[in-house]
Amino acid sequence: MYTLQNEQLEINLSAKGAEIQKIYNKETGLDYLWSGDPAFWGKHSPVLFPIVGSLKNDSYQYNNQTYHLSRHGFARDMEFSVLAKTDTNITFSLQQTAATLEKYPFYFELRIHYGIAENRLHVQYEVLNQDEKTLWFSIGAHPAFKVPLVNGTTYEDYVLSFNEFENTARYLLTSDGLLAEDPQIFLQNTDELPLKKSLFYEDALVFKTLQSSSIKLESDKTAHGLTLDFKGFPYMGIWSAKDADFVCIEPWHGITDSVQTTGKLEEKEGILSIGADDTFTAAWTVMTW
Repeated sequence: MYTLQNEQLEINLSAKGAEIQKIYNKETGLDYLWSGDPAFWGKHSPVLFPIVGSLKNDSYQYNNQTYHLSRHGFARDMEFSVLAKTDTNITFSLQQTAATLEKYPFYFELRIHYGIAENRLHVQYEVLNQDEKTLWFSIGAHPAFKVPLVNGTTYEDYVLSFNEFENTARYLLTSDGLLAEDPQIFLQNTDELPLKKSLFYEDALVFKTLQSSSIKLESDKTAHGLTLDFKGFPYMGIWSAKDADFVCIEPWHGITDSVQTTGKLEEKEGILSIGADDTFTAAWTVMTW
């Protein structure tokens, strides 16, 4: 376990999956991250790479071959190495192995930088193409935040507040975790989504056209909450396990397959590509209060 600390924050991280384990604000006395109770969902903040969501039949085609990848890819279950560490910053690294090449035939390095300043945790993803051919990939965040956050409040006391008024549909997921064909009208001229556990009885809320670049988790019953900034991420998932005391706010560069996918990696919706020796970066920040 690795720890980052300053006067306001204590962040715990695991080398497995380069996953955040705790976001503790010393001034508020609150841990903002889900506990990882395996009775509901045993993770805290997995990194989704090299795919986001599910593939149709857990497979894709590339260069006239079929490969198999499970939901959200393999990075979240692998051991990362540490490239650098200070009291307030750490950089994790993951590279291809013989096992990953069997299901993802690319040479890459995934670096994840975590840094804290005052009451903010900054997360940066850096994907480096170490191959001679184009690297195709997706990457996403999956942080789970504790709800209710404060004793004496309930799940239904909290809302997700968007920094823009939204008029957008949600995309439903099939039992196979694929995007259904027709979106469903959902957010209509509002900047709030009141939380209730039944919201997630049909799996995640998936959005393709949010205008917002930040979401607050807050309640009028407490002065405490958090803000997640995710500028530049084109897709968003909001999810919780059934009847669990958390909500995931998930900015994505990539999205689960639709029922109509061709299965070809280069044609996958939301797929990113970088050329030989190129680098892709994306970042998000969580501010606790």
